Amino acid sequence: MTESSLMRRIMLAVAKTTVLFRNQCGFYVQDGRPIRYGIANPGGADLIGWTSLEVTPEMVGKRIAVITALEVKTEKGRPTPDQLRFIEAVRRAGGIAEIVRSEEQAKDVVKNTLR
Repeated sequence: MTESSLMRRIMLAVAKTTVLFRNQCGFYVQDGRPIRYGIANPGGADLIGWTSLEVTPEMVGKRIAVITALEVKTEKGRPTPDQLRFIEAVRRAGGIAEIVRSEEQAKDVVKNTLR
């Protein structure tokens, strides 16, 4: 299975609680100038979005969105140092961030983080 097909499956698997967008990062040169694209490039997760969380009554009873960043890897894929730094930055800020290798793992990450 390719990372691309796994990403689509993960997006569908977590769709009840989480909205994710494909974050395509890259680099090219135009007129001699380097151009980077994608969120948090280099290092931005493959899938970035939010997970809706219901705030408890003590927290005024509103819903909030928690940033969610999933770096999708196949069984043999390894994250880059930039990707690991991005994941750690999202976690430090209170977001959900993880390297995932399956739909089930993605659902578990979202579900367990919201507890």
